[in-house]
Amino acid sequence: MKPRHIALAVLVAAVWGLNFVLIDVGLRTFPPLLFCALRFTVVAVPAVFLVGPPRVAWRWVLAVGLVLGVVKFGSLFLGMHAGMPPGLSSLVLQGQAVFTVLFAAGMLRERPSGQRVAGLVVASVGILLAALDNGPGGPLAGFALVVVAAAAFGLSNVLTRRAAPPDLLRWMVWVSAVPPVPLFALSLLVEGPGADLRALSSAGPAALGSLAYVGWLSTLFGFGAWGFLLRGYDASAVAPYSLLVPLFGMSSAWLLLGESISPLVGCAALLVIAGVGLIALRPGALRCPAWLASRARERTGAPLPRS
Repeated sequence: MKPRHIALAVLVAAVWGLNFVLIDVGLRTFPPLLFCALRFTVVAVPAVFLVGPPRVAWRWVLAVGLVLGVVKFGSLFLGMHAGMPPGLSSLVLQGQAVFTVLFAAGMLRERPSGQRVAGLVVASVGILLAALDNGPGGPLAGFALVVVAAAAFGLSNVLTRRAAPPDLLRWMVWVSAVPPVPLFALSLLVEGPGADLRALSSAGPAALGSLAYVGWLSTLFGFGAWGFLLRGYDASAVAPYSLLVPLFGMSSAWLLLGESISPLVGCAALLVIAGVGLIALRPGALRCPAWLASRARERTGAPLPRS
């Protein structure tokens, strides 16, 4: 990848990592389901008039919109509202890679390679360590909700593969147009119109700024830039940069919110990132490159393989 594109990939990972801190800020004012509904509203309402109609069947737009927008983000916001720390949430959500492999095996009949099975096991152990660190006195319901969000994220990845959208930014705009109505309805039923009205009337600059960030920067800029990179490079070259998301998420939560990182969580982070890396990297990518092996043979005088 060109240096400027590497910088863009790192910037996207930073935007997505900091996103968890901004979600925490917004949840101090908005009820979680209302905040989630507003997040998708600010993305979809202005953008659907600019991008043109989706280039995939509507059933895929509706399916991914409900799974990703309502279940995944709804569960994530509810989990963080229930006490799940932002940094730890950014780590546990990376379990989506594990669920993606499992759903792909069940729905697409994809047989994971040995490397990906190893990554699945390593990442799962990391998430279990994070759960142990959370402890019986921690927000168990919040942790479970973020795991549900990771599972829904994995399912949405498989559904997106089936849909095969040619334009990721346009795809995300239309997917974002699906969740507002069901999320607003759920908010009215669960959180109540009184709580929603109080939150909307009392929203200050911090709450509105967090809403703008999670909607426009994290969604429109993040997925638009990611789609641009995927159009120019193989997924195996771009995907590993997503491993930086929990690093930015945990470090920003530590710097800005004072969230502690225990040794056990540190070990869990290393295992999850290593496991996701094994899953994301193309099988065989960790082997010695051919040009490097050739140079080594030249130095040692070993014969070159026959073509």
